[in-house]
Amino acid sequence: MVFWPTTLSIYWKEPRWRALWAAMIGYMLDAMDVLLYVFAMRAIQTEFSLSNREAGLVSSATLIASSFGGIVAGMLCDRIGRRQTLILTILAYSLASGGTAFSTGLASLIFWRALVGLGLGGEWSAGATLVAESWPAQHRGKAIALMQSGWAIGYMIAALLSSLVLPEYGWRPLFLIGTLPALLTIFVRMGVTEPKIYLDQKAGKQGSLLDLFREPEMARRTIVATVLATSVLFGYWGLNTWLPNFLASPVAQGGAGLGLVKSSTWVIAMQAGAFAGYLTFGWMSDRFGRRPSFAGYVLMAGLLSFLYGTAPQWAGESAPTVLLLLGPFIGFFGTGFFSLFGSMLAELYPTRIRGTGQGFAYNFGRGVSSLAPFLVGAVADAQGLGIALAMNAGFFMLGAVIVFRLPETRNTELDRVT
Repeated sequence: MVFWPTTLSIYWKEPRWRALWAAMIGYMLDAMDVLLYVFAMRAIQTEFSLSNREAGLVSSATLIASSFGGIVAGMLCDRIGRRQTLILTILAYSLASGGTAFSTGLASLIFWRALVGLGLGGEWSAGATLVAESWPAQHRGKAIALMQSGWAIGYMIAALLSSLVLPEYGWRPLFLIGTLPALLTIFVRMGVTEPKIYLDQKAGKQGSLLDLFREPEMARRTIVATVLATSVLFGYWGLNTWLPNFLASPVAQGGAGLGLVKSSTWVIAMQAGAFAGYLTFGWMSDRFGRRPSFAGYVLMAGLLSFLYGTAPQWAGESAPTVLLLLGPFIGFFGTGFFSLFGSMLAELYPTRIRGTGQGFAYNFGRGVSSLAPFLVGAVADAQGLGIALAMNAGFFMLGAVIVFRLPETRNTELDRVT
């Protein structure tokens, strides 16, 4: 069986493909809604007179809420189903994005972005579990990578919308556009079915969050996977929350001095690299294994993060060109490795606690990483954004060591995981 079929009708007729499209588009629109704030940050800071610390606090609130949402959605997946949980989480982030447009200050902004975060974490937990259980072992890495690539597409859509809407209409209409993903729930309702492996297990014993820690081996896997997710998510959010601001900020403030519209072009180039990175990682992890593929990616991500953040200092007048050339590579290596978590975490847990395990390990790590935007903002206030971004390199590199504390799970049949 090949991953890419030659008959186009298969992409709609086969349940596994419908599940993949639903999860991928859901994650794409999820990314768009979350990242609209990143691009609108400077305009919101100006209107509400927010410091970098306060603006970073809003992103941190989103990540804290996404941690809670992802853990709860993981448990819901094991109880009410993968599809139904996916629908609820898409509705959550869509409606909350629209609510952001009516913010009146820091407190209401934190409230609405926290609700967006609930949907962010929950959508990933539901979508990743749905796709992992719908695809066979030999193609699971590639399927998860395609789902995960939706994040890069959503990032590019957010950048494009921001460059078109912000200068002409301001930031409030931008967030009203974020309500449109709610329409996706109609497709999920009509076209997606629960994986057979979940339906077979549903009548049996249901697991709980405590089951992740009852047995020594399961507890060890959960703890190591959680630390791994924490490390690389800290690096990712510390870099990407402030990246558009870094590109748009004046050089005197430690930024690259590109301005809003021009920086959107740089971001789109970076996310094009991220899209390729997701897909390539999926192929590599199915071919060479989850662990070595991940280690290679995050080591390169650490190196490139340092070079990118310090480019205005060492590249001088050539910095804009250097940043444009480095962008696709930092997107490729600094984002593509996330395809690991949807496949490897699913392969570490049995069906009765698969959603719970995936939701906890990944999203607890996301919760801890919520400190990253705030800490980077604090360092940026003191040292400039470029230096603050370069400091994230160590978190990526730490992940290259931790991943080898987990078992290699390539070609794992999910119905045999106990």
